[in-house]
Amino acid sequence: MTPDGRRSLTRRGLLAASATVAATAVPAAAAPATAHRTGGVRTGFERLAAGGYAVLDGERVGVVTNPTGVTRDVRHIVDVMHADPRVDLTAVFGPEHGFRGTAQAGGSEGRQDDPATGLPVYDTYGKSGRALADVFTASDVDTVVFDIQDVGARFYTYIWTLYDCMEAAALAGLRFVVLDRPNPVTGRSAEGPVMHPEFATFVGRREIAQAHGMTVAELARLFNGEYLAKPVRLDTVLMSGWRRSDFFTGLGLPWVPPSPNMPTPDTASVYSGTCLFEGTNLSEGRGTTRPFELLGAEGLDGRWAAAAEQLGLPGVHFREAYFAPTFSKFAGTTVGGVQLHVHDPAAFDPVRTGIGLLVTAKKVWSGFTWRADHWIDNLTGSDRVRTMIDAGADTDAVVAAWRTELAAFRRVRAEYLLYR
Repeated sequence: MTPDGRRSLTRRGLLAASATVAATAVPAAAAPATAHRTGGVRTGFERLAAGGYAVLDGERVGVVTNPTGVTRDVRHIVDVMHADPRVDLTAVFGPEHGFRGTAQAGGSEGRQDDPATGLPVYDTYGKSGRALADVFTASDVDTVVFDIQDVGARFYTYIWTLYDCMEAAALAGLRFVVLDRPNPVTGRSAEGPVMHPEFATFVGRREIAQAHGMTVAELARLFNGEYLAKPVRLDTVLMSGWRRSDFFTGLGLPWVPPSPNMPTPDTASVYSGTCLFEGTNLSEGRGTTRPFELLGAEGLDGRWAAAAEQLGLPGVHFREAYFAPTFSKFAGTTVGGVQLHVHDPAAFDPVRTGIGLLVTAKKVWSGFTWRADHWIDNLTGSDRVRTMIDAGADTDAVVAAWRTELAAFRRVRAEYLLYR
């Protein structure tokens, strides 16, 4: 995508190189959001298995996954495939937090042999490009399969594990297969600022919106068609029964925490906005039972909740709250702040809410500071949010500042959507 949002004409033909397996869904205008619906969604893995793993026939397979790669009866897909003679599963690749999920934020499990299956487990965390391609080559696989539950936010690192693994598979001359899962906070729309290239990190490799509103299969197609210098041989196995308006609750699928501080779908619903507090000296609720729903610091009191409530943000109320994190910021100390209560998920805008909470926190609490390393800039994708809030901009002004770039991203995004 060019700086003004136009697609590069040289990349248009790349869509033809990306195959979609078991695709019956067609992109169209999003339906009204629905918070609850009777089950019936089948994941990409379920459709792969139902088809006798024909997509993987005759190939040595390695799987990039974590604890979220489960069937609806919560068996891990690695255990299922390892026990099935129709699949030649020879390796597993673990992302941040590890394949079995034993590591906290910023950690991984390292190279090991899986005790349950005996399969070699390779660590992808912190690796990209040729270094990761060498890992794939050393594993001696023909096809790399990706199956991880995302939460819909640009700074949630699993989508960049996807990007890095696609890039590395292309460099190693391997095929790449993405097994799709729901975006738990719907795929209705993209929201928030678009990352600027000079702020690229592992919490944002490429220029997508803060809440991207896509599934991992759709993102894989976007990455392949817009950003990878060398496109990978890509296949996507889609879900059936999922609609863009669906929240995770009611889909009939089990929720497995994708990371230690993403315990419930409620957490995912607020995360793309309240994770911005990682870039401040306030607690984002790590070390509590409600991470990213509880926010606070020493010296804050009910004035913050009152100021936030006065913004009239749709779909959410703010309660004065006090809590003592067991680890991370303010560990063992009782702090004051707010708890978010989302009462209308379809109306709730997490990114706008996150900005409103930053603006009001700075206004009511003299102790408010940004992290010294300006981590907020990495999270928002530029220095604009920080500098505008420091200059006294209100919520509406900050949100309006990214309108043009967001509209450009939405136009590109629309070409890669796979579901109604």
